[in-house]
Amino acid sequence: MRNLTDGVQHFQRDVFPGKAELFTRLAGDHRPGALFIGCSDARVVPELITSAEAGELFVIRTAGNLVPAYSPASVGGVTASIEYAVAVLGVTDIVVCGHSACGAMTALADGHDLSGVPAVAEWLRHADAAVALATARGPMTVPELVRHNVSAQLANLATHPSVAAARAERGLTLHGWVFDIPTGAVASIAA
Repeated sequence: MRNLTDGVQHFQRDVFPGKAELFTRLAGDHRPGALFIGCSDARVVPELITSAEAGELFVIRTAGNLVPAYSPASVGGVTASIEYAVAVLGVTDIVVCGHSACGAMTALADGHDLSGVPAVAEWLRHADAAVALATARGPMTVPELVRHNVSAQLANLATHPSVAAARAERGLTLHGWVFDIPTGAVASIAA
């Protein structure tokens, strides 16, 4: 906790004064251009990867960068956040970003026993289509599953009514990325 407290003090003393105008503007204006859906992995920082300033990205982070397919019976925080970003904030782009060495994809690819973490096991069911695609092509590797998972999550994202409407009405664009932690490279995955 000390590191976090020290970080806040550093922000208030050394960073905020140089960005005071930005934060004054942001206090009354919230118009991010993109929704970034990434993994909750602490090594994957959307604003750092994209060099985005405060206010430029609306960010959703979930284990495995998973996006549940839309279902009116199971609306949750991810679905509500997607709808808000698209229908209220009017983002023009959505990025689903996977990454190398993803713990969620490693657990699936290596067949880890998840019985001790039943909520995690249930959440990872949102990657079933990615696992099916990866195993259909032979032995599954983590990098291959990460790529298939980004594609599968883009397909899930497209099932959301707000996303479908914005794509049809105003050209909302979906993007798939894979971030390689050791090199910093970002590869595009076809939507």
